[in-house]
Amino acid sequence: MRKPAAAEHLRQQCVPIFAALGDATRLSLMSKLGEEGEQSIQSLTQSTSVTRQAVTKHLHVLQRAGLVRCREQGRERHYGLAPNSLDSVRDYLEVIAQHWDETLLRLKAHAERK
Repeated sequence: MRKPAAAEHLRQQCVPIFAALGDATRLSLMSKLGEEGEQSIQSLTQSTSVTRQAVTKHLHVLQRAGLVRCREQGRERHYGLAPNSLDSVRDYLEVIAQHWDETLLRLKAHAERK
């Protein structure tokens, strides 16, 4: 099990990521980029009711959280998922899962003693 300081550091790394993913529009953008790959803002705004300006703002939030990267191609910007951007989240969720596993084992042991 990780030391509490390491788990706390991991949690702090995840805060901006969880905050960014807490919005339905940003989560939808992440899903679209994951399923369809790198895209321009124009492509990301097609078939949605969200304006280009709003999509741009959401993409900037995702970029600041380290979840997406931007590549300029001529006058267009193309956004894609940042490689390994969710590694810290995966590690933190493993810490939480391990904590719950240990807690449930202690509860089971306690219940079996009675």
